Amino acid sequence: MTDTDIDHAAACLAAAWQDDTHFDSLDGAPPPATLDAGYAIQARFASRVGTPLSGWKIAATNVAGQRHIGVTHPLVGRLFADRVYPAPATLLMRNNRMRVAEAEFCFRFGRDLPADAATLERDEVMNYVDALFPAIEVPDSRFVDFAAAGAPSLVADNACAREFVLGDEVAGDWRDIALDRFPVALYLNGERVVEGTGADVLGDPRAALTWLVRECAQRDLPLKSGHLVTTGVIGRPLPVSAGDTVRADFGVLGDVELTLSGHGTGHTSSSPEHAS
Repeated sequence: MTDTDIDHAAACLAAAWQDDTHFDSLDGAPPPATLDAGYAIQARFASRVGTPLSGWKIAATNVAGQRHIGVTHPLVGRLFADRVYPAPATLLMRNNRMRVAEAEFCFRFGRDLPADAATLERDEVMNYVDALFPAIEVPDSRFVDFAAAGAPSLVADNACAREFVLGDEVAGDWRDIALDRFPVALYLNGERVVEGTGADVLGDPRAALTWLVRECAQRDLPLKSGHLVTTGVIGRPLPVSAGDTVRADFGVLGDVELTLSGHGTGHTSSSPEHAS
């Protein structure tokens, strides 16, 4: 892709992000053919959006998530400060076409990652983490047929990021908990409908975090103190509709609740936080 193509694609995506709209294709720009081109568009898209970065997300860390968006490997996206909300939150589903909620483990870095982070092992990566949170992601794509868009286009589309609800920081010493075996349940309108464990997330949420650190380091994407990293869907994406209440139960690690509304003009009734 030429630089003009990248800028045009980023402009299309940024307009759709800000206006909460969707399209079939990038309005005259060729679709990115490689992941490198997709990440170049994502970076330009982020510059156009102009919102502070709260951190990063990993899409498609298990087979259910991959099937949902039609890819075969994880993707990195950005979490923007104006779309990260403290629980409990009320989110507007008015124009969300994907219409799913996903329970996720979320980490926060307590210091900047080094330039050679691509060589870090899991335990070394965890030394940079200062907090763990339960969370729910409510994703969406700017592509109408997101399952057919392909991985490079979905990377350009910020890995299907939309809104993110953060629970309270886990209190006490959680580092000795076996997160790969830790059970999580998702409730829809009070009914337990999805169950999973941390093993759903690349075998372990800490392994998913390590994958993201290495991927970001290889692509010169900054990982800074205060950045959140949400590690992907536990169990499977849960179909939701306006009027639903969703609660993710992380047991001793806490829970997260959100309500989905079809009315109003904003995105949420809670105040965004955790910008960095």
